[in-house]
Amino acid sequence: MYTFILIVHIIVSVVLVAVVLMQTGKGAELGAMFGGGASQTIFGPTGPTGLLGKITAIAAVIFMLTSLSLAYMSSHAGKETVMEKAPAQTQQAPPAQMPQPPAQTPAQSPAPAPETPGAPAQQK
Repeated sequence: MYTFILIVHIIVSVVLVAVVLMQTGKGAELGAMFGGGASQTIFGPTGPTGLLGKITAIAAVIFMLTSLSLAYMSSHAGKETVMEKAPAQTQQAPPAQMPQPPAQTPAQSPAPAPETPGAPAQQK
């Protein structure tokens, strides 16, 4: 549904821009880009203001409705996280018997320290 409204919204926005640009302004007359005075006869003897004005109003209303719908849908989207979608993992029971540390061998005594610091150790 969201994708359908988004596509309608994009199409209506392009139509709205095109219709507004085709309307004659108070001095710019962008409607004349279709061939000068011939653009006035394309839309009938009354000119484009009646038809283009109605199309503009309809497109603007549809644009506003789709904008509000998209804003509502995106603010009320699913609030679940990725972690909520992940399957729950079961905890495994600890092993029945803990492994024993290796037996310790008696520590060998280090060589005796020299009596005078910096003096070489005497050999016996």
